[in-house]
Formats: sequence, C-alpha cells, structure tokens
Amino acid sequence: MIQFYFLSILLNALAGYILFTGDDGNVLEFKNDFSMKDETFKLVVGILTAVTGLLKLLSPVEGDVPVVGDLVPAIAGLLAGFLLIFGYYQNRSTMEPSEHAEKIDRILMKNRKIIGVLALIAAVLHFLFPKVLLL
Repeated sequence: MIQFYFLSILLNALAGYILFTGDDGNVLEFKNDFSMKDETFKLVVGILTAVTGLLKLLSPVEGDVPVVGDLVPAIAGLLAGFLLIFGYYQNRSTMEPSEHAEKIDRILMKNRKIIGVLALIAAVLHFLFPKVLLL
C-alpha cells in the first residue's frame, strides 16, 4: 500500500535522525516546549516506526515483489523502532538489567548512531528509487 510506503520513508527518516543525534543537543526544538528529546515522543515514534516496518513486510507496494521488495526499509524501521522503544524502557527501568538487556545495550545501543544513519540512508534511497528490488 502506498500509505505504508509514505509512512516508512517519513518514520525511518525521523527515527534515524533521533538515533543519530541522540543526546548531543543537536535536536530540533519547537515552540511550546516540544522537543525531539522528549522521551514520550521517542516512544511514540519508536512504536509507529516498528509497526510500519512490520506492515511493510506484510503489504508490499503494488507491482513489487512480496517481502523482498521492501526488505531494507522494513528491517531499518523494525530496528530503529526497537532501539527507540528499548531506550525508553532502559531509561525508565528501576530493575537491574538482565543478561539479554546488557547484550542488546552492548551491541545495538552503543551503535545507535550508525543504525540511525543506516535508517536515514534507507529512507532516502527508498524515496529516490521506489521500484528497486530490496528498496
């Protein structure tokens, strides 16, 4: 569906930007105290990005190869969304992290800037080349 195509581009770019800028302060800020640093905003973007990534796998754009046709943007969306959601719960948790949470933190969260850049690249390439296999 073309709606998921648009949402995939928009949310991959937004999630990639949030992951890339992180807590460095290079984040867009708007009037009325709205900021992309807001944890609730990051959680909502993470959930929407992950759901859109999952739906991109299930409903390809017309004329495209099922699953494989949107593989890169779908995986980028799932991964970026997962990192935003995981970061939210990691900041809010009062319990000691489990062994799996420590592995995710060590492998993925430490490399979130790279994953953010990859999500941005996936969004731009998906926008520029809509019918290319894997994009």
